[in-house]
Amino acid sequence: MKKLLPLVFAVAFLISCKTNELYLSVVEPAPVTLSREIKKVGVINRSIPTDETKILDVIDKALSLEGVDLDKDGAEQAIKGLSEELRNNARFDEIKILTETEFRTPKLGIFPVPLSWEIVDKICREEGSDALFALEYYDTDTRLNYTTHEAGSKEILGVTLPSVVHQANMETVVKTGWRIYDPGNRIIADEFNHFQSFVFQGTGPNPLVAVAGLVGRKEAITDVSNRAGHSYALRIIPFMNRVYRDYFVKGTDNFKTAKRRARVGQWNEAAELWELETASPKRKVAGRACYNMGIINEINGYPEEALVWVQKAYTDYNIRQARDYARILENRLYKLRILSEQEQ
Repeated sequence: MKKLLPLVFAVAFLISCKTNELYLSVVEPAPVTLSREIKKVGVINRSIPTDETKILDVIDKALSLEGVDLDKDGAEQAIKGLSEELRNNARFDEIKILTETEFRTPKLGIFPVPLSWEIVDKICREEGSDALFALEYYDTDTRLNYTTHEAGSKEILGVTLPSVVHQANMETVVKTGWRIYDPGNRIIADEFNHFQSFVFQGTGPNPLVAVAGLVGRKEAITDVSNRAGHSYALRIIPFMNRVYRDYFVKGTDNFKTAKRRARVGQWNEAAELWELETASPKRKVAGRACYNMGIINEINGYPEEALVWVQKAYTDYNIRQARDYARILENRLYKLRILSEQEQ
């Protein structure tokens, strides 16, 4: 067997009497694939309410306890966060926030009808952009929960009175909706909702003091909105993911020794013993060894060879776990092909 250095991080855990569990850190393709021809992008804000929905927006703000210009400021921060993260991506030559043209949304808190391709083409042509990233909607929803409870007692002018604590809890949900328009291929490359909630709490001896304790809410909302923009921009970037695998540790003395080697990170040394057992006259032992050879090949960054070994474990030796593992490897090979396309 080839001597190979691991290309992924592997850690083993005890899982059962015949198998142990390990996890691998593998690179997953970006959730969104963009054409490599897209080098210049425009960023637009469509979350401004139309005249028809402006009154509803005002009512919504009143009912949900939103501050003045809270949605406006939050949307601007979401756009800013998106643009900052896109500028960190070396694949783009230019990121332009388009503020000259006003875009408005006819409904609150839901995706509006997509822009027509005629409008997208016109914007991209005039601004020199290859694609548009759009904040399609932005909304905050706030709920206030008010309670009181006794907290001991105090004496006033010789009279013992119960001490009451007033508590105000305010939960705010920040909702953003995004689209990516690719006019060159006439496709909406992505459509994505992002929701995040957080809670503020204030306490005091009376309601005014309790509510006054709900400080810093606007700053928190703009910060969450900015991070929402950053997070959305990461959807076009491959990411690391932790995946789990089982491998066999029981069958012969070589399997027991290999288990101890694997536990201290000596995976290639463990594989030397597994490879010896692939020639075992005992079918179950040979099948488990073939399965484990798939494990070491995946650890070392050779999923194609891993699949060959695992398929052999199932077809030649009827190791049932190998059938599921083969499907996992086939899926990983598919994702690797997508990764290759994204990197071209």
